[in-house]
Amino acid sequence: MKWTFEIAGLDGDCRLFGVNIFRYSWRDCGETAAVIDPHHGVEKRFHVYEVIIEGQVHRFAAGEFSNGVFGFYLPET
Repeated sequence: MKWTFEIAGLDGDCRLFGVNIFRYSWRDCGETAAVIDPHHGVEKRFHVYEVIIEGQVHRFAAGEFSNGVFGFYLPET
């Protein structure tokens, strides 16, 4: 599966799917995604998660780029 960079933000304060994603419980799907760091162009491996927002399941990959800075990726459709 291919993943597209969506947004980066600080730990505890990042908007994804129209909400602060850190205020929701993430379920680890037990998978990893190969993603490209948008600033350095290197491949990284981030965990894949699901979150339920207003009854709808959303899937994303996330991980730390650097201390306290997270990157979020969405699956290409």
